[in-house]
Amino acid sequence: MELKRVVVTGLGAVTPLGNSVPEFWDNLVKGVSGATPITRFDTTLFKTQFACEVKDFDATKYFDRKEVRKLDLYAQYAIAAAKEAIDNSGLDLEVIDKDEVGVIFAAGIGGITTFEQEVGYYYQHLENGPKFNPFFIPKMISDIAAGQISIMYGFRGPNFSTTSACASSTNALIDAFNYIRLGQANIIVTGGAEASITPAGVGGFNALTALSTRNDSPESASRPFSKSRDGFVMGEGSGCLILEELEHAIARGANILCEVVGGGMSADAYHLTATHPEGLGAKLVMARALKDAGMKPEDIDYINVHGTSTPVGDISEPKAILSVFGEHAYNLNISATKSMTGHLLGAAGAVEAIATILSLVNNIVPPTINFTEGDEDEQIDNKLNFTFNKAQKRVINAALSNTFGFGGHNASVIVKKYVR
Repeated sequence: MELKRVVVTGLGAVTPLGNSVPEFWDNLVKGVSGATPITRFDTTLFKTQFACEVKDFDATKYFDRKEVRKLDLYAQYAIAAAKEAIDNSGLDLEVIDKDEVGVIFAAGIGGITTFEQEVGYYYQHLENGPKFNPFFIPKMISDIAAGQISIMYGFRGPNFSTTSACASSTNALIDAFNYIRLGQANIIVTGGAEASITPAGVGGFNALTALSTRNDSPESASRPFSKSRDGFVMGEGSGCLILEELEHAIARGANILCEVVGGGMSADAYHLTATHPEGLGAKLVMARALKDAGMKPEDIDYINVHGTSTPVGDISEPKAILSVFGEHAYNLNISATKSMTGHLLGAAGAVEAIATILSLVNNIVPPTINFTEGDEDEQIDNKLNFTFNKAQKRVINAALSNTFGFGGHNASVIVKKYVR
């Protein structure tokens, strides 16, 4: 069976750096940090008091107030990003065959805001017996963003959610890629959304000692590969991509942004929250993505790395890159855009895939900001080009994006410039 080619024809983003793709990209290239003190709840007693929140988001731009009450914040972000991506793609919704359009949309946690609110209300009114909002379950479950997008647009193709912690939306992207190239759909709306900047979200990650506690300087707290890194910064938002079968895209005169050519998946099989110290799963997932794409290591120009700014996690990924790419690793540009967006958990892969695609389109590598000094003792090879502190222009013909999640889940996707 001959596999079909898959291209990207639309992008949408709601992020801590902006609530549209152009705004997101502009701030990314400028090296802007999205980290600010948390506004959602009183953080006085929390070890971490800052995060990369989405700013100035108005849900009523996308649905009326009655509908807003039926949607958890993460689903609101997902629908907003999907709307931008669908508009950006130029799809004629009156003409396309909606039986052949699917939605595969990820969430690592899902409706945690709704869960906290409902359970809190229950315990406050326990003496009156259980009383829950009838929309509690439909708002909370992690698949509902995919369902809501499908219902809103009438898309009747494959419809589900993927959950693999921080790798969730890269897994969704790979699933969408595979469904299209196997002929199961012509178009798939894919991506991920997360809105976990809540007392339980921040408190839970604090309990794991995973978050930076640099409360005196939030904007410089996310500093991947820097000696002084002390944990990741929570982020939130959504990224959406329109994947489309090539001939379908050509037939309707779509603007093709790039081609998706390969995806890899693996497991560390090592630890609940830590990456393998030698990057064994990371090596395997990048090698599998290259094999799937039919590419050699030297074909890749840029890697958007997982790079979370954790003391241990930032060590294993460069080791894996050196193992897979050999001497070519020193020719690569590498950057960790989480230094600006924070860690969007289940939405990270989609937002970083968008950053990777825009790097390819514009031949600009966004920076890894907040670097101060390297640490040879921690085995991070500082001769690698991590694109520290300032964006760099270079021709990018092909790029790879990595995401790794709690539980040892690894996913990598490769995109390249479209050539007919």
